Amino acid sequence: MPTPQNKPARKRPAPPDQTHAEAYYYVKQMQNRTPMTVVLKDGESLHGVIEWYDRTCIKINRSEGPNLLIYKDSIKYIYKAGEARRTGAEAAGDEADEES
Repeated sequence: MPTPQNKPARKRPAPPDQTHAEAYYYVKQMQNRTPMTVVLKDGESLHGVIEWYDRTCIKINRSEGPNLLIYKDSIKYIYKAGEARRTGAEAAGDEADEES
């Protein structure tokens, strides 16, 4: 009877530390000068165009006030100003309306 050969277990490589998706998104919005809405953790909404970003901050150019340098740690989320921000409950309500 043949003996099983001891094969070393294959280890998966570790996932990359960065996918660069964030950088790609910022560059795309900067090049298109897309109007953006930045919602801060305290609930305040800021509107403008992303001019510049780095690892810790983004710079927003605004027409209704001074340009701002915002720490990424204080941002709750960002979305394109033309898109309505919907909560999960609103989206679920829309789906229920479509079914009736």
